[in-house]
Amino acid sequence: MTRRRRALTLAALSLALPLATAAARAQDRLPTIPPQDYTPEQKQAAEAFAQARGKPPFGPFEPLMYSPEVMTLARSMGDYLRFKPKIGTTLSELVILMTARRWTQDYEWYVHAPIAEKAGIAPEIIAAIRDGRRPARMSEDETLVYDFTAELQDTKRVSDATFARAESRFGKPGVVDLAAISGYYTFLAMELNAARYPIPADGKPLPRMPE
Repeated sequence: MTRRRRALTLAALSLALPLATAAARAQDRLPTIPPQDYTPEQKQAAEAFAQARGKPPFGPFEPLMYSPEVMTLARSMGDYLRFKPKIGTTLSELVILMTARRWTQDYEWYVHAPIAEKAGIAPEIIAAIRDGRRPARMSEDETLVYDFTAELQDTKRVSDATFARAESRFGKPGVVDLAAISGYYTFLAMELNAARYPIPADGKPLPRMPE
């Protein structure tokens, strides 16, 4: 091989390598299983999902279909925490956004940022969380939920003072739900990140934060 040809080959490889790496990163590790390829267990889980949600498995439930038992249990917990939590669905969306931001989970954010705004979370609060900042202006309930969730996620604990405030406002059942929402969407974020589940073409990835 001539020196010029070798140089051209190395140059081509240097260009192709980043593209190949990007393609590998973009490829989901647990591709969506076509319904015609479902096992009997997967088919049963998908049918139960459709009955509960009115649509086939989507989003995080697609990679979870590789373990239909886990998918069904996750869907069941989500049926409650997503739609009927004791803290209400507006404050729950605040927790979901904080969780998506903490895990830099693009799909979770893509789905829930519009839902949060529609539910009543102010755009400036959503923008602050997206940028990794504490929102400047929040209601009393939003401040309480933000502080509780931030403490739990950042320190893995909740102080007596913060717990007492949450219990006074929401009661013990509400405190359980508040922590459960954070835990449930952490679980989904972990599964989505592990699977490298892609966001739709019109989605914008979250800003990457320093580790």
